Amino acid sequence: MDYLKLQTNNFFLKGKINITGSKSESNRLLILKALYPNIINIKNISNSDDTYFLKKALFTTKKVININHSGTAMRFLTAFFSIKKNKEIILTGSYRMQERPIYILVETLKKLGGKIFYEKKKGYPPLRIIGSNLLGGTISIDANLSSQYISAIMLIASQFKNGLKIFLSKKITSLSYIKMTFNILKKIGINVYWKKNIIIIKKNNILKNKKILIESDWSSASYYYSLVALCKKANLNLKFFTKKSIQGDKVITNIYNSFFNVKTFFKKKKLILKKKRIKRKKKYIFIYLNSTPDIAQTIVVTCAGLKIKCFLTGLETLKIKETDRLKALKIELFKLGIKSIKTNNSLLLNNFNFKKKNMYIYTYDDHRMAMSFSTLSIIYPISILDPYVVSKSYPNFWIDLKKLGFFFKTKQL
Repeated sequence: MDYLKLQTNNFFLKGKINITGSKSESNRLLILKALYPNIINIKNISNSDDTYFLKKALFTTKKVININHSGTAMRFLTAFFSIKKNKEIILTGSYRMQERPIYILVETLKKLGGKIFYEKKKGYPPLRIIGSNLLGGTISIDANLSSQYISAIMLIASQFKNGLKIFLSKKITSLSYIKMTFNILKKIGINVYWKKNIIIIKKNNILKNKKILIESDWSSASYYYSLVALCKKANLNLKFFTKKSIQGDKVITNIYNSFFNVKTFFKKKKLILKKKRIKRKKKYIFIYLNSTPDIAQTIVVTCAGLKIKCFLTGLETLKIKETDRLKALKIELFKLGIKSIKTNNSLLLNNFNFKKKNMYIYTYDDHRMAMSFSTLSIIYPISILDPYVVSKSYPNFWIDLKKLGFFFKTKQL
C-alpha cells in the first residue's frame, strides 16, 4: 500500500489556492441538466471523482453502471433512472457501497410507482432499475438517516405529472443539504415551496435558460481552516467563495472564528484567512453538527492538534458514510496517543498524550480521513496511507499543499 509522509517547516502559512466547484452543487446540477438539457449551462464544475462518475453514468449506454465509492451518485442516479422510461440498468458500486443502505429511498420510489429490485441483499445496492412514468402525489419519508434520499427525490419531482408533496418525518439530519437542493431548484425556476416539515414541488413545463457559476467547495476549504488554526501565523487566499453561500459547510467560518482564532475576510469572491492573536485558548468546546456532519473530522483533528477537549454531537449519519467515521476517528486518534469516547452520534476528546514518532494514519477508503489528519503535519510529520483517496472530492489536495510549502514523499509499505 502506498503512503505519503507529509511535513513542513513553514509555520507562516501564506499563498493562494483555487478550489474547484462544490461537489454537492455540481452533482445536483448535473442531474437537473440531464433532465433539462437545453436549459442549464454550468461553469466551475467539480473535478472530484464523485462528480466524474455521476457525469459518466448520465451519458453511458452501458447496462451495468458502476459508480465506485460515490454515495451521492448512487442515491441521485437511483432516482434519476427510475423515471427514464423503457431504460433498464444495473446500478452498482464498490464493496463498501454495497454495505451502505438505500432501503428508504428505494421503497419510497416504489410507492410512487418506481420499478426497482435488489440484486443481492435487500435494502442495499446493487439495484436493477426499470424506468417508468412516476405520477407523483404525496409521500412521507424518514428524514433522520440521510438527506440524500430526500434530495434525490426532490431533483426529479418536477418531472412527475402530479408534482410531489413530501412530508419529512422524524428529526431532519443534514438539513443544510436539503436546503441546498431547495435553493438550486428555485434558482433554475422550478416551483418549489417549503413550510415546516412539508416540501411541495410542482410539475414544470417551461423553464428559462440559466447560466450557473458553481461556488467552490466549502468542505474542501475546511482543511485550510484547520491548517490556519494549527499554524503560528497565516495569510491565506482561497477562491471562489461568497458570503451568500447555499452550502451549509460555510458555518466553518463561525466555528473557527469562535473557537480556534481564525478570522475570515471576503474580498472579490475569495476568502482571506488570517490567524488572530490568541488571548486565551479554549479549554473545552461543544458543537452540534447535525446539519453539517462532513466537517466533523476536520474539527476533531483541529482540537486534537491544539489539545482542546471537545464534545461533538449530532453525528448519527457518520456511520453510513465511506466508512464508520466515528469508529475510524477513535482508532486513528488512539494511535496518536489521544483517548476519546464514542457513542452512536457523538465523540468526546478528553485525554492528550501525543506520541512524537512518525505515525501512519489509515484512511479506510475515506477522503475526509486523509485530508483532515494531514493538517497535523504542520506540527510534526504524519504518514497518510492510501493518500490518493482524496480524489473522491479534492484531487488536487496534495498539489495545493505543496504550493504552501509542504513537502512529502510517496513510498510503499
